[in-house]
Amino acid sequence: MASVLLDIRYYRQFFFPLLLISGILATQIIDGKELVLFKYHREDIFSGQWWRLISGHFVHVTWMHLVFNVAGLVVIWLIFRDILTQRMWWMLTFGSIVGIDIGLLLFQPEIKWYMGLSGVLHGYFAGGSIQKIRLRGTRGLPYLILLIFKLLWEYFDGPLPGSADLSGARVITEAHLYGAIGGSTVMLCLLVTSKYQLIK
Repeated sequence: MASVLLDIRYYRQFFFPLLLISGILATQIIDGKELVLFKYHREDIFSGQWWRLISGHFVHVTWMHLVFNVAGLVVIWLIFRDILTQRMWWMLTFGSIVGIDIGLLLFQPEIKWYMGLSGVLHGYFAGGSIQKIRLRGTRGLPYLILLIFKLLWEYFDGPLPGSADLSGARVITEAHLYGAIGGSTVMLCLLVTSKYQLIK
């Protein structure tokens, strides 16, 4: 046990979630008037404020919104940490953000603003589910089925009951769908090109 605790490789696995959570917490401390400068805002993005395409996913409407998303991140990381490498996590982050931004900008002009990590979380879950199926076979199917069921529910009936009350913010379910598409695309590209063998 002592040798494990002294092995730097043991702590390396915590780098991704701790860095992401630290960044999210740091942005939430920003004064409310300045925080709005970082949210995804359609008109401002088209005015040249391109940083919002990235920063909007890491700022939150309320502290409860943040806590809800951080809790989701921890749960997803615990589920998939043994099958996703550090580089995969970062690639899924990038792919999910791109998927959400393209989806909202091109297909959801009615959504004027967006804040939060929930769309990216769905990208993690989608990518992790595909990887779990590849490595564990049918044992990974329940995760993918659960995600598909949730997305279908949100598409036809809106947010899951109580989710808006728990997070303290409006739930943009479209971001969940586009995030899942982005995460799935990244993982499928890795599988098709066999580049996942290089992710160490």
